[in-house]
Amino acid sequence: MKTKQIRNWAFILHRYLGLVIGIITVIIGLTGSILVFYPEMDEFLITQKFGKITPQGEQVSVTIIAEKIKDTYGSSLLLESLNFPAKPDKPMQAWLASSDGKWTEAYINQYTGKILGDRQWETSLFGFIYQIHYQLLAGDIGVIIAGIVAFFLFILSLTGIMLWPGWRKLIAGFKIKFKAHPKRTNFDLHKVIGIVTAIFLGMIGLTGFCWNFYAQTEPLIYAATLTPKPTPPVSQPLPDKSSLSIEEILKKSDAALPDAETVGLSFPQSPEGVFRVRKRFQEEPIKGRSAVYLDQFTGKVLQVDNALQPSRAQAVLNSFGPLHFGTFGGLPTRIFYVFVGLAPAILFVTGLIMWWYRPKRNKNKSISVRELSKL
Repeated sequence: MKTKQIRNWAFILHRYLGLVIGIITVIIGLTGSILVFYPEMDEFLITQKFGKITPQGEQVSVTIIAEKIKDTYGSSLLLESLNFPAKPDKPMQAWLASSDGKWTEAYINQYTGKILGDRQWETSLFGFIYQIHYQLLAGDIGVIIAGIVAFFLFILSLTGIMLWPGWRKLIAGFKIKFKAHPKRTNFDLHKVIGIVTAIFLGMIGLTGFCWNFYAQTEPLIYAATLTPKPTPPVSQPLPDKSSLSIEEILKKSDAALPDAETVGLSFPQSPEGVFRVRKRFQEEPIKGRSAVYLDQFTGKVLQVDNALQPSRAQAVLNSFGPLHFGTFGGLPTRIFYVFVGLAPAILFVTGLIMWWYRPKRNKNKSISVRELSKL
């Protein structure tokens, strides 16, 4: 197939794929822009609702806090995990799951053990925005639709890069003629904003697709990187033996990764379930991707995920977060990703205008990409 034919087919795909998924990409992009600074904004809302914590020296043991949470919320909500505060004046966070799949966040003063209050995640501001972004408020079907749209966004980015006029003349590819005919200015805005954001939109689309279809893509990543996939760790139930105390579990996890700070703890939800202690090295992002998995009955270390020494597959999977949310370059890239999230709206509107005022042609005449420059 000749280069001209490839470009013509890329043009057809780019045009109509953009029209079909345009509205959904606008919704996902706008909510994504908001979520770029979700941690800071949500922390502000939490402080406004529950107040700041006054450090008071020794903290209450995690076991006592966990027991108080269970006593307060009873059997209706199951304690799933605890997140330890990153700052001394921030509260501890507990995640509790209900039988219908809803999540409740409880906030605790780690110095007194007092439960400051709670909120249902799905109805919180950012929980609502996240559900729009991830599943379009449509549950499992929405996850599938958003994942497919994310993959198509990746295709759109590739075809957009192929069609960019700057491959013929670099300066023209970045030039916007504001004094030209409005249709020409519209085209210039589309091509410039498109090429500036294409690579990043492509990465966002690909990582979003992989996350929404994680059960299918994770094995492919392990296979593609020639990495053996570890067997999921499980506890071996022992007759008449209960789970070890949280303090014992934390102590054993510290021995497994002595130079990492503990940032969270996930509880076993069945006799075969394991404790998962989340860790963070100073070189890691603030949330941390290191973890220690331990048998709940013996405390035996079953698996260690060291984010500083990941397997090939884990390195790929660990890159998804920074690439998707723009944290790989710190504050500058996060600010830029706010603009990247707005780009689908601009590209959809300018693309729709280009389609509406597309040049008329004979049915037998093949589409030429050069028509773009004549708008």
